Amino acid sequence: MAVDPTGADLKRFLSEDPGGPVVMLNLLQYSQDGASSYRQYTDRIGPFLQKVGGEVVYAGDLAAPLVAPDGWTWDAVLLVRYPSRQAFSQMVADPEYQQITGLRTAALDEAVLQASAPWGS
Repeated sequence: MAVDPTGADLKRFLSEDPGGPVVMLNLLQYSQDGASSYRQYTDRIGPFLQKVGGEVVYAGDLAAPLVAPDGWTWDAVLLVRYPSRQAFSQMVADPEYQQITGLRTAALDEAVLQASAPWGS
């Protein structure tokens, strides 16, 4: 399973933009010893989020699911709000940001990165 978006993924993400703010849902399954690497990544992402007007809404470890398909398990969840999909795209295209993405990639065996929009928008 891929853990990083491709250029085609980002192109589709931007082409489907309904406008307005976006909250990115990150479901994370760590590789062995990946939690430490992911925390290093999150410790360093702040300036990049600030630069594009983004913010971490919530980050936490997940417990066993109460209701879920068989085999559906994730280690952590991260919710990040951006003022727009374009702001997210601008951040991931930043060459300085790209220097820390290896921490995220190495930390994860599987991931879901999904855009959400507030109801009523």
